[in-house]
Amino acid sequence: MKFALFSLMMNLPNAVTGETLTVQQKFQNVIKQALLAEELGFEAYGVGERHGAPFQSSSPPVVLAAIAARTSRIRLLTTVTVLSVLDPVRVAEDYATLDHLSGGRLEMIIGKGNDPRHYPLFGITEEEQWESLAERYELLKRLWHEENVSWEGRYRPALHNVTTEPRPFQKPIPVWHGSASSTRSTELAAKHGEPIFSSNTFHPQAKYKALIDHYRERLDYYGHDPNKAVVGSGFGSLYLANTPEEAIKRYRPYYDALHATASAQHNQSPFKDLEDTIKNGSALIGSPETVIEKILNYHAAFGHQVVSISVDGLTEAEQREQVERFATEVAPVLRKELPSSVWSSEPLPQSHAAITVSAG
Repeated sequence: MKFALFSLMMNLPNAVTGETLTVQQKFQNVIKQALLAEELGFEAYGVGERHGAPFQSSSPPVVLAAIAARTSRIRLLTTVTVLSVLDPVRVAEDYATLDHLSGGRLEMIIGKGNDPRHYPLFGITEEEQWESLAERYELLKRLWHEENVSWEGRYRPALHNVTTEPRPFQKPIPVWHGSASSTRSTELAAKHGEPIFSSNTFHPQAKYKALIDHYRERLDYYGHDPNKAVVGSGFGSLYLANTPEEAIKRYRPYYDALHATASAQHNQSPFKDLEDTIKNGSALIGSPETVIEKILNYHAAFGHQVVSISVDGLTEAEQREQVERFATEVAPVLRKELPSSVWSSEPLPQSHAAITVSAG
């Protein structure tokens, strides 16, 4: 098993201290998270994309470029790039630039996003999201793989003999498809023979298993080997303690604060309370032993090779505590129990990349 730490850069008053970070402090907090993740041996760090308060993650390539300048090994993920509303030309340019600045450590996860506020902001309707995503991705792939591209579509002006610059550093930039609610995303991933990353945070396991099963079935339909399917999976909030009871007690204020937000209300959790969320959802709240057991249970259902976790909302001291405990008490057991060939080779060291970025 391989591991990613990620952040949506949600900036709310801390449920325990009442403190609200300034925007500058939040950006620095995310950079510190990424540095800690690399120090502790995580394979990847991810930044989500949202367009509106309380999230500060409207520009993932900019944030990831800052992280790239301070790190040398860890892969950089977008969790997710909301391609359904973005101009593929701009995306091709921005992320190819990031690919060079990171020395080829970028892995993009695309999706239609989980916040309906971005549709009117960028001029499409929610009903168009899937058609928009599919069209924009087809164009993005051509822009990264071809030169002198001519193209016509519905969601941006036509292109005539366009070659975007810079060209990507990686040949090609790896792309995952975010999967949360619809077979439209698993269909698109299967069509291109590309991996999926299940959000696996809002609903019981069965909903996400059905989407992953659909993905494997459609891989076979499109002529790809379903036995070689690559699946990543997110998990709900992480909070480790010596006993499950202690973890629940310490995490409860954060749970209450999170579920009072507009974002949580939009997601309409099917779980009635924290205990139900832990029992029937993917939240990793408990002792290291119970968390390991839960991830093994999900692996039996999903067959995933990558796990992503988040410590958003906790105090900075607790973020470090939780990430360190996960890295030392959970990850080693799962790496041994569930070997993964994903990311089997290390990215190029920064000093050997085509462009060297100074951390100073």
